[in-house]
Amino acid sequence: MEWVNETTVRQFVFLGFSSLAGLQKLLFVVFLLVYLFTLGTNAIIISTIVLDRALHTPMYFFLGVLSCSETCYTFVIVPKMLVDLLAQKKTISFRGCAIQMFSFLFLICSHSFLLAAMGYDRYVAICNPLRYTVLMGYGVCVGLVAAACACGFIISLVTTSMIFHLPFHSSNQLHHFFCDVSPVLKLASHHSHLIQLVIFVLGVFVLVIPLLLILVSYVLIISAILKIPSSVGRYKAFSTCASHLIVVTVHYGCASFIYLRPKSNYSSSQDTLISVSYTILTPLLNPMIYSLRNKEFKSALRKAMVQTSYPTN
Repeated sequence: MEWVNETTVRQFVFLGFSSLAGLQKLLFVVFLLVYLFTLGTNAIIISTIVLDRALHTPMYFFLGVLSCSETCYTFVIVPKMLVDLLAQKKTISFRGCAIQMFSFLFLICSHSFLLAAMGYDRYVAICNPLRYTVLMGYGVCVGLVAAACACGFIISLVTTSMIFHLPFHSSNQLHHFFCDVSPVLKLASHHSHLIQLVIFVLGVFVLVIPLLLILVSYVLIISAILKIPSSVGRYKAFSTCASHLIVVTVHYGCASFIYLRPKSNYSSSQDTLISVSYTILTPLLNPMIYSLRNKEFKSALRKAMVQTSYPTN
């Protein structure tokens, strides 16, 4: 990708945690521990799914991809943030900022469409159980993941290209801890309402369309569950969807607050706080929600641990 570099701004200065100067070392320790725990839990989930053939199903295939996605997008943001918490000069180059924004948008947009694919998987499992293995074959699952990644790539490429072809002649003080859309766009010397509109429409496409698909899936799922005569059967059917619903609520709630607001309502302090939740805390909670609530996964994990501790010859 070529960048039109007609700007006096060669680097940006992060001010995301500048108001917490006395707490930055403490934040470094806390965020580092959370990040290492997130990497560890995601690695355990991925390795357990790969090693246990009983988990080679569409639901766990999507869960493994989700864990990979979360690991990657935290890697794009958190290591740089940790370095900056200990550094006197918290800067990033113009090109580095563009790469970080593109990578983050690609992963977070793909993540959004992936959650929609997981909703479709739950719909097929509950509403069409007899045809589940046919409708959700390996080729279909790979195709859904590829489509999610393709949508994320196109949207992130368009958004990043539009923003970084704008002139940046004035301030380079970025009131955030990474190169997110609104903080960077706010620093542009001038930009048309058309660009704001295009970015908003893309945000609606990424967040609202998948969310509507998920809602439709769950309306049909709930309708099917209510027809199950046994209360135990209804509970078992709904419990397979509960983890996905929790993750969907957190993801779309935080992302909608950040990206589906008018630019005039932008608040750097609020956005920094919400961004910490979905770049650091949500990737920590998601693996725990999926694994700790799932008896099948916990059984597979215990089996994998026993096999590792006492390998058979």
